[in-house]
Amino acid sequence: MTITDPFLSLSTRTGRFTYGAPRAFVLSEDGTRLLLLRSTGSEDPVDRLRLLDLATRQERLVADPAALAPERTGDRDDLPAVERRLRERIRLHAAGIGSYAATADCATAVFALDGRLFRTDTATGATTELPTAGPAFDPRPAPDGRRTAYVAGDALYVHPDPRPLSPADGARWGVAEFAAAEELGRSRGHWWRPDGGALLAARVDESALPRRYFADPARPDEQSEDFAYPQAGGPNADVQLWVLGLDGTRLRLHWDTEAFPYLCAAEWAGTDEVLLTVADRLQQNVLLLGADPATGVCTELSRTTDEFWVDDLPGTPARLDGGRLLTVHDTPEARGLALDGKPLDTTGLQIRRVVGRLRGRLLCETGEGDPADQHVHLIDPDGGAPERLSAGPGVHSALAAGDTLLLTSAGPAGVRRRALFRGEEVELADHAAALPYQVTPQLARVTELALPTAVVYPREHRAGERLPVLLDVYGGPGFQAVANEPRRWQLRQWWADQGFAVVTTDNRGTPFVSPAFSRAIFRRFSQVALDDQVAALQALAATHPDLDLTRVGVRGWSYGGYFAALAVLRRPDVFHAACAGAAPTDFRRYDTAYTERYLGLPQDNPEGYAGDCLVDDAPALSRPLLLIHGLADDNVHPSHTLLLSQALTRAGRAHRVLPLPGVTHMTPNGVNEQLTTAELAFLRETLG
Repeated sequence: MTITDPFLSLSTRTGRFTYGAPRAFVLSEDGTRLLLLRSTGSEDPVDRLRLLDLATRQERLVADPAALAPERTGDRDDLPAVERRLRERIRLHAAGIGSYAATADCATAVFALDGRLFRTDTATGATTELPTAGPAFDPRPAPDGRRTAYVAGDALYVHPDPRPLSPADGARWGVAEFAAAEELGRSRGHWWRPDGGALLAARVDESALPRRYFADPARPDEQSEDFAYPQAGGPNADVQLWVLGLDGTRLRLHWDTEAFPYLCAAEWAGTDEVLLTVADRLQQNVLLLGADPATGVCTELSRTTDEFWVDDLPGTPARLDGGRLLTVHDTPEARGLALDGKPLDTTGLQIRRVVGRLRGRLLCETGEGDPADQHVHLIDPDGGAPERLSAGPGVHSALAAGDTLLLTSAGPAGVRRRALFRGEEVELADHAAALPYQVTPQLARVTELALPTAVVYPREHRAGERLPVLLDVYGGPGFQAVANEPRRWQLRQWWADQGFAVVTTDNRGTPFVSPAFSRAIFRRFSQVALDDQVAALQALAATHPDLDLTRVGVRGWSYGGYFAALAVLRRPDVFHAACAGAAPTDFRRYDTAYTERYLGLPQDNPEGYAGDCLVDDAPALSRPLLLIHGLADDNVHPSHTLLLSQALTRAGRAHRVLPLPGVTHMTPNGVNEQLTTAELAFLRETLG
């Protein structure tokens, strides 16, 4: 399908308005230098490694992938299938240098490019290709920059030694397993000891897991790929942590992996202690453990318990200077922090992430007031009042090292990135395309639940002109759809300009309103989301008379795709057509860590799982439904859509299916825009 729409064409050429924007920041430990990735312009997809000297304000190129691999700058088709899937899980989609790792002083950086391994001296810009035992993945420099750890195949290596550091025992070494990378927020599987003499390494045994297969039409001459998948109610990967010395010594860290199978985080706390965070299967108990790397003995330092589930708060639990323990402190109304069990003063705030330390205080990303905004605060661990560092509406985020603060502010006026260095502001260059629309969504909190909502009208809309409604939805745990970040409203404005009033609602179960708001879906996904979305639509119609509730379409992807199909199957009186992308139609077939956190084990909550399954609803379909699925999706396997389609066919219910050969869960640039065109044609036909 040829894209002719100017907005969609521009979005494709500019990587959805991200090409040319700086990203992947690393501050040196003294706060004087900043490494970043950025392409040369708004239509250049190839990210290059650059260094900004904050003292001189001089920025220079330190690694150019075009000079290192002029014929290949991000094509991963020649990598083994398992390596491609690992990259997908940690969202490495950029052309050129997708990710890198650096020493604490930012003097040395390493990265993989098409499976080749490179090391860069950032002072001189000299980049050297290092020989590897196979296509390299997730390289990490030693603290002094002289050695580089990387994964190839199933083994962990340390350059320049060509022999694997890990034993050949049938397990995968040095990587994050599916559950960690996809659901637990841990994307890495090996960590250097601060003196460079050993590595902490994850050992992942997936032999007990069922296999899932892909017959990919994009590669018709290849055998079907397969991968290990932890399905709800079934076995998980067996994950262990080992200390692997460069001298050949090996020692396992011992905790009760039967009771606490999930390794959520790990780090060295000096050379004599390892800190690791582990969780039980239902994630109702999370432990911070201190491990002795000389004996392997683990000691419980703190325990966080919740009758629903312990929601991850990045940056916690942690040990602060002096040995004090920082943990999450939740009440039904707010997410807060506790130090050695004593709540800190975070009145009026919802803590979203503990970024680090700045001038002796905790640097945190927070909610304050409207959940559509995110701010940056300093929290005093010794009891002082919080200090806000961000100003104005928008989504503000931060990074700090030494006394330097890097502040990113994405608000109605656009995106601004600046470093606060020695009392002065240093602006970061941004070559991304200007956003074509100045969108002002009409935000409101509706119903007695104060559901966050937004309505976007066509730019040429005249009051009194009734419009079909398009519900642009996610609705699931872990993602906030109504946020004051300008880029996410661009496509919604385009949809509005096609003749829709675009409505977005964050129902209960979504994050950042309050713990009680998020936990309302405990043991049952569908009913709360459906009730809230319907109630929000009706409440908005009372104050927006131009919403025509006799013509309501719904579109979404992943959980949003699940909700779109759910909506037309169970509430055809409200929803009149749906585009359901990558929908998990039966959560008994979805992964363990995500599903069991909210629904429990299938054998303990069969009614909840059955109630959230869409397959048995197939005979009730009476509205137009378009099912879309990538055939290489290893998050929501395409069998989910196949099962629902088969049930609809058996029930004699007409529907449409759009398969996407070679497409994963994260639709690539270009494909996504073609999908938008296909969805528009479907909705125009079915809604009028």
